[in-house]
Amino acid sequence: MDSYDVVKPGDYQYTLKWQNMERTYTVHLPSSYDGKKPMPLVVVFHGGGGNASAAIRTTEFNLKADEAGFIVSYPDGTRPRMDEPYSFRTNPQTWNEGSGRFDSGAKNIDDVGFVNVMLDEIEAKFNVDTRRLYATGFSNGASMTYYAGVHLAHRFAAIAPVAGHLWLEEFKLSRPVPMVYIIGLDDPLNPPAGGMVTTLGRTQFKPSFYEEVRRWALAIGCNLTPETVLDSNGVKTIRYPDGKDGTEVIFYTVEGLGHCWPGGKELLPESLVGKTSDKLKAVDVIWDFFVKHPMK
Repeated sequence: MDSYDVVKPGDYQYTLKWQNMERTYTVHLPSSYDGKKPMPLVVVFHGGGGNASAAIRTTEFNLKADEAGFIVSYPDGTRPRMDEPYSFRTNPQTWNEGSGRFDSGAKNIDDVGFVNVMLDEIEAKFNVDTRRLYATGFSNGASMTYYAGVHLAHRFAAIAPVAGHLWLEEFKLSRPVPMVYIIGLDDPLNPPAGGMVTTLGRTQFKPSFYEEVRRWALAIGCNLTPETVLDSNGVKTIRYPDGKDGTEVIFYTVEGLGHCWPGGKELLPESLVGKTSDKLKAVDVIWDFFVKHPMK
């Protein structure tokens, strides 16, 4: 019989050595965890400048995990000065998600390798259902979700990026990975249709989310003529059906929502990220999608 390190529910912080750096992650064991029954695992990637603590507060995944019965992992990205404490403004943590941006991109940090080893550690420590590993994240963390979905398609059963870009111009999946995607129509940092965006004095071209979602649908063999599933109360849902092995892509847009986690708690000022919205609760939508898509 397998034995696991911790059976008491709660939050646990871990450190592992990767590329000569101390990499950290937090694991939340839900209130129903006892180590006897394998549970799904959801990996949540924080946004650019953030950390695991911010992701916990913003997304409310711990509350959902306690309600539905799954494990959550919140890995931390890297910061310019790893020997100094994290700071959103002066020592921000980011992900190397294929764009070449930020300190993590300039240093070509192997975040995929880190995540892969983290998954191995979590599976060794806790009773994880390896057919139900999932990834989600916000902004830069959404881009990391895409990147992990490409490079760790053999591990992640499904992905759920929120308000972040697929920066890879070309990619090939080892297996079709179903996806749900969410974006606010009033996102000032990542406008859904794309274009030139100036943030904190830096101007950059941002691609169209509509095209990126379609590219993922193409990669998993979906019908590229989407069907409208819902269009009510400012929330529109379209679906690309009939992907390989029963996969699909579902795309949500939310009117009035800025660069914020839908239905969660926003930690940044409205002047920077725009307005929050409770028209859609991302954690519920994402978990419902994950439940439908175990690894086949």
